[in-house]
Amino acid sequence: MSTGRVRTKKKSSSLDQSPDNLPLRSSGRQVKKKAAEAAEDDDDASEKKYRKCEKAGCTATCPVCFASAAERCAKNGYTSRWYHLSCGEHFCNECFDHYYRSHKDGYEKYTAWKRIWTSNGKSEPSPKAFMADQQLPYWVQCTKPECGKWRQLTKEIQLTSQIAKTYRCGMKLNNSTKIVKFLFQIEGSDQCSMPEDLRVAEVSDHWWYSMLILPPLLKDSVAAPLLSAYYPDCVGMSPSCTSTNRLLGESNAVKLEHIKSAPNVAGMNRYFQPFYQPNECGKALCVRPDVMELDELYEFPEYSRDPTMYLALRNLILSLWYTNCKEALTPHKCTHRIIVRGLVRIRCVQEMERILYFMARKGLINTGILSVSPDQHLLPKEYHNVIVLEAKDRIGGRVWDDKTFKGVTVGKGAQIVNGCVNNPIALMCEQLGIKMHKLGERCDLIQEGGRITDPTIDKRMDFHFNAILDVVSEWRKDKTQQQDVPLGEKIQEIYKAFIQESGIQFSDLEEKVLQFHLSNLEYACGSDLHQVSARSWDHNEFFAQFAGDHTLLTPGYSTIIDKLAEGVDIRLKLPVHSIDYSGEEVQVTTADGTVWTAQKVLVTVPLALLQKNAIQFNPPLPERKMKAINSLGAGVIEKVALQFPYRFWDSKIQGADFFGHVPPSSSKRGLFSVFYDMDPQGKYSVLMSVVTGDAVTTIKNLDDKQVLQLCMTVLRELFKEQEVPDPVKYFVTRWNKDPWIQMAYSFVKTGGSGEAYDVIAEDIQGTIFFAGEATNRHFPQTVTGAYLSGVREASKIAAF
Repeated sequence: MSTGRVRTKKKSSSLDQSPDNLPLRSSGRQVKKKAAEAAEDDDDASEKKYRKCEKAGCTATCPVCFASAAERCAKNGYTSRWYHLSCGEHFCNECFDHYYRSHKDGYEKYTAWKRIWTSNGKSEPSPKAFMADQQLPYWVQCTKPECGKWRQLTKEIQLTSQIAKTYRCGMKLNNSTKIVKFLFQIEGSDQCSMPEDLRVAEVSDHWWYSMLILPPLLKDSVAAPLLSAYYPDCVGMSPSCTSTNRLLGESNAVKLEHIKSAPNVAGMNRYFQPFYQPNECGKALCVRPDVMELDELYEFPEYSRDPTMYLALRNLILSLWYTNCKEALTPHKCTHRIIVRGLVRIRCVQEMERILYFMARKGLINTGILSVSPDQHLLPKEYHNVIVLEAKDRIGGRVWDDKTFKGVTVGKGAQIVNGCVNNPIALMCEQLGIKMHKLGERCDLIQEGGRITDPTIDKRMDFHFNAILDVVSEWRKDKTQQQDVPLGEKIQEIYKAFIQESGIQFSDLEEKVLQFHLSNLEYACGSDLHQVSARSWDHNEFFAQFAGDHTLLTPGYSTIIDKLAEGVDIRLKLPVHSIDYSGEEVQVTTADGTVWTAQKVLVTVPLALLQKNAIQFNPPLPERKMKAINSLGAGVIEKVALQFPYRFWDSKIQGADFFGHVPPSSSKRGLFSVFYDMDPQGKYSVLMSVVTGDAVTTIKNLDDKQVLQLCMTVLRELFKEQEVPDPVKYFVTRWNKDPWIQMAYSFVKTGGSGEAYDVIAEDIQGTIFFAGEATNRHFPQTVTGAYLSGVREASKIAAF
């Protein structure tokens, strides 16, 4: 074993001692030879005062041991081997032995750490990992705006978020909760004027990170409670912290149950689940905390070989955002949360800003409704002058001037949010303090005449209905677009084949209940089933969808839209006639002849208007895009809202949030098939119903009063045993006839495919961009999908 002191060999005398301690006679030639060897040993000793790091590429010519643990630590002197952690951070062989050798004083500390690391983590608990996790000194940045220099803390100081948040050069620290400011008395000089360690400048260089032996593992990360089902070191956290203990002492059954359910974190909305749990099925807007996604790898290729640092910072940022989504997340709010030993903390702080801006640009954080001061920048630079084109009184696929009945808003979205987990609508409700009403699952099917259908019949027919759709799914597996057929036709074919082969004969009531379920399918598609593609009717289901509760946004979407519109320059009653993008700038001409110029234009008009060439493009839209536009259908549904003097339905449906109408025949399918209670708290008495499929044609040429009479006839049949009062107010939507809308939402027509959504979303020459529900392949037909398409295009525009 080598020691920290440089010692020369004792010079040999001319008389060597024999084993019997008797002097031996040497010749003169032997004496001269031994004297020469002794001189060489003296020269070697002088050269061994320093030893370079053996790591290829390390720039440290005279390493210094940061550990200073062994009594004979080499410090900045000679050791038989230097252990490299980074360029600028080494420990000597003597300190290695101090912890690694069982007879040394530090061995017990190392083995105790090793037990914790092994029980929590997956990576090897090596001596280097121990040194990086337990012995490296912390680095902290001065918080004075005019300084910002990095200082190395003494070995005994444990860095906390509070210290990192308030540290100033010259601050005297201890490991208690108190921080004592103490300016060293050096002729009254400002401690910030002291030069920064030369190693700090090297950390920013790319080669420095490539020479890092171990990736940083954060201590006490805010993400720890959300990631307790993962190995901490697989998601960028240190296994040695108590906050990352992986369910120690619990039975396997308890652990399994914990993994199945998303963890609950105090103060966080239960609908916020930013991370997948192990073995969990797909959930929209979730990320795997242990894997980089494709767009992340594209943006940060340097982390492709070892993504640990990126995952640690990304997971931290996401957790901080969902812990408090009411305030914009800035670099300043993140940096003091990065707790890791060594110079790598400097690199983490630098990289965190890049990652945060990337996530903001992608709409993963700092989205929704935030109050941002004019001098606060959520992105690092100014972006383009952009014109956004929308349909009259619409924003993000949503009717702007919803009809309001004493505080209850009724519009196209119906205020129903399907799947609240990570849904941006739920996020914005949290930001505004709006409580969402969870919809119950019960839906009584009421027949005309007032009788409630036996739930077992509904369950049976629902099973057969889903079985038919399963057969459709099997049929389409090997079918091309050219082999596509209408969904309605395929369902009818399968149904007839089932009846013939099984010999089952459904009753008249069962047939009617089946028609009810088909009307629900038409509601989902926004069209008569004979126009919908059997091959691609549910194309979006191949992607992760929003999970969790279905809820009712009682105040209406206008509450959110009004907030989103604050401070935005919105010009109404200016129909766009043409868009000319042939020059350096885009020229948008409105019907009154005014020409507006911009660097970029975002087009979000409904699909129906694009199909009818309501806006003239110069040059014309590419043939590929026009083909995609015409391969989708502009679906139409209508809604009727009625306000009554009292809640006459309560006694019959007994607290259910909605009830179904069993159609008396297939010809009346889709005519007010479901009624929703729009104010479950009972403050107001409003029902809303939908008209779908062929029934839309039935009411198309009727005036509002005639539609009301049809609806009231149905309601009085459903509640025949009691008096149903006349409504005090009513409202009938006319989206099909509105010249600036002409549709409800899109669907894939027979012979089309879901790929059309992606093609419509493609920008043209980095100048003309497209958003709206008909551009969102993952979430079409929804307010959420329309909103997310806007976020997507904003990200693309910001990236140009």
